[in-house]
Amino acid sequence: MTLTLVQAWGRAKARLEASGIPGPVIDARLLVEAAAEATRVDIVTDPYRALTPAQEATLDDYLSRREHREPVSHILGRKGFWKIMLNVTPDVLTPRPDTETVVEYVLRDFPEHAPWSILDLGVGSGAILLALLAERPAARGLGVDVSEEALAVARDNAAALGLASRVALLRGDWTTGLHDATFDLVVSNPPYIASHVIETLEPEVRDHEPRIALEGGADGLDHYRILAPEILRVLKPGGRFAVEIGYDQKVAVEDLFRVAGAEGVRTLRDLSDRDRVVAGTKKALETGG
Repeated sequence: MTLTLVQAWGRAKARLEASGIPGPVIDARLLVEAAAEATRVDIVTDPYRALTPAQEATLDDYLSRREHREPVSHILGRKGFWKIMLNVTPDVLTPRPDTETVVEYVLRDFPEHAPWSILDLGVGSGAILLALLAERPAARGLGVDVSEEALAVARDNAAALGLASRVALLRGDWTTGLHDATFDLVVSNPPYIASHVIETLEPEVRDHEPRIALEGGADGLDHYRILAPEILRVLKPGGRFAVEIGYDQKVAVEDLFRVAGAEGVRTLRDLSDRDRVVAGTKKALETGG
């Protein structure tokens, strides 16, 4: 019996629910849309459109992979973030809505036509940097990552979004090799999960995300200890920074940046009302009266 779009969605939801998959309604819809080459509007306006046998087979494969806790972003090879669509592979973290807190904060006081220079440390898929450049046409950015595979994903995303001419991508260990370069803005979503917590994470993260992009040492703070003074070093006087943190790391990360000399250090909360981003500025140069 041939499945219609609405039947496929209903069966997909039931199948994922039975497997205990979190968020089965949205996941089912996304997988049906991709397998059937349909849109959300199609499911509403043309619910009785039949899937072809090939589309049904593709959907069955997608659902089987999701039942084994492979993330939808890996199954489909893409994920929406802010206002852009990104290619995603197992070599990069899947962009998450929590991280949009960085973008939202930065854009508040980022003049639309300001020719700012942006540094994204641990650029991954390019999510933060590319979302900012897409919103600010005069800005330029440098993304640094230790993973050549991650840089390849970021490079593809920059090209797909028409931003390649405003992005440079560099393989490196945080700020090593930047020497005298300085930036108006530094952003980062570093690895911040404590090593002993990794095995308790959801299978989608524990088994499918790159460990190097997750693990932050015994207390999750190893990378912030390096980043706090280095971010202040590469910021221009008066420059700004915003870094993602774990929900319970506010005090420790704020202290690291204050000790490094940052001013106006504060923590922003995400849509779930959890501490998510530590932000601040580098002291501006004093001018004579």
